[in-house]
Amino acid sequence: MKNSLLVIFLLVLNSFYGQNSDSLTLSVKFKWDNVPLKINSEHISKNNDTLKIAKFSFYLSDIQLVFGDESVFKDNKQHLIQLDDLSSQSISICKKSKKVKAIHFSIGVDSLASVSGALSGDLDPSKGMYWAWQSGYINMKIEGSSSSCKTRKNAFHFHIGGYLDPNYALRKVIIYPESENLDLEINLAKLFESVQLSKTNSVMIPGIKAMELADFSVKMFTVK
Repeated sequence: MKNSLLVIFLLVLNSFYGQNSDSLTLSVKFKWDNVPLKINSEHISKNNDTLKIAKFSFYLSDIQLVFGDESVFKDNKQHLIQLDDLSSQSISICKKSKKVKAIHFSIGVDSLASVSGALSGDLDPSKGMYWAWQSGYINMKIEGSSSSCKTRKNAFHFHIGGYLDPNYALRKVIIYPESENLDLEINLAKLFESVQLSKTNSVMIPGIKAMELADFSVKMFTVK
């Protein structure tokens, strides 16, 4: 009996790993320049702001893989990626078949999802990424503290979103992988190169500042 159970367990285990090895998986790596980004670790920006990140979440949506033969695979989903949730940082997209030539994706949630009201799954309001039907979803949320911020507890809050022109904050990105590994690196230091925390430390509604931060955020993404 024990031997039979062991055989069944090994077959299931082999099937599980076999399926994973046959899948194209997008792995998300949070970084600050050349070191891993971790909750409440201290970093210094190029603007000489010393800061700690308490929260970093964003939506990665509408992923498209363009293969070498110009065929395209589309993943029409919204994935909530969170710095403090390791399970969110690996996205199984499709079966391995051909070499990936380019990756297209959006940072944020499109206007259709935003006007559809509160949804489920990664779009569930309990995830803390939904404002209200008037403003829709928060595309990216970055919170932390810095001595440069003359605010309560030296806190800064960047809630980047908006789905109505002229404040449509979704951004599209195209990246050409440097290798067969689909490691999506997000270098948060790139964003803070464009932000001086003594002057900009609270963006909580759609508007000009949110649009500027959305533009800056595109610089963070590379695929290795």
